[in-house]
Amino acid sequence: MSRWRLRALIILIYVVIGIYVAWVYDYITPGLLKDLAEALLSVFLWFLVLLGIDLHISG
Repeated sequence: MSRWRLRALIILIYVVIGIYVAWVYDYITPGLLKDLAEALLSVFLWFLVLLGIDLHISG
């Protein structure tokens, strides 16, 4: 395995563990994930927002 792949793998493992710890200690909640998903949809599909399409996730 090349050096940059090993470094990328270590960073990925570090981030995954960080996400897990944040979820367990309630820094990441389902409400936050919903808000994040809505924000990402509106950023990547901004033209639909300008056309009046509602991208809010109900639930």
